Amino acid sequence: MSRPKPDPLSVDAFRRFYADILYFLRKRTDNASDAADMTQDVFTQWLDYRDRAKVEQPRAFLFQMARNLLRDHWRKQKVRHIAYADPADPHAEPLTDEQNDPMAAAQRLQRLEQLKEVLAELSPRRREALMLHRFEGLSQAQIAERMGISTSMVEKHIAFALLHCKRRLHIDPGTEQPE
Repeated sequence: MSRPKPDPLSVDAFRRFYADILYFLRKRTDNASDAADMTQDVFTQWLDYRDRAKVEQPRAFLFQMARNLLRDHWRKQKVRHIAYADPADPHAEPLTDEQNDPMAAAQRLQRLEQLKEVLAELSPRRREALMLHRFEGLSQAQIAERMGISTSMVEKHIAFALLHCKRRLHIDPGTEQPE
C-alpha cells in the first residue's frame, strides 16, 4: 500500500518536534537505537492519524504518542526480563546483551529445568503458596484466603519453599550444599 505524500502540517510537525521527541525517548530508554525506532513510530502513527488537522496542540499530541510507545516498550522489556530471570532470586538484575547469547540461553533453559525439578520436590501446599506469591503476584493475605489457611502459615510455606529452592539450586555462590 503506497502512502500519500505527507501534508504540510505533518512535515512541519516532523521538523519542529523530531529532535525533542528523540531526546525525550533517549533519556527514558536503555539505548539510542530503541529511541530512534520509537521516534520513527511516533511520526508513522502521526501520518496514519486521519484527524491530525483537528489536533490543536500537535506537540502535546506527539508527546502523548511517544509516552504510549514508551509504556509499551517498558512492558515488553519487563516481559523479557521475567522470561529470562531466575524466579527464585527476588533481587535479580535485568539481563545484559552479553547474557543473550546461545550458550547463556541454553544455560537458562537448563536452570529452568532444574527449578522445575526442585519445585516438584516441594509439598503441593508449599509449591502452591510459592507459585501464587512469585508468579501470580498475590499477597500473603490473598494466598491465605484462596488456600483457606492463616497468613502465618502462608509465610511459613513460602519461607520453607524459598529455602528449599535456594539450597537445591546453590544460589549462594561458593556455598554449595551437599546433596
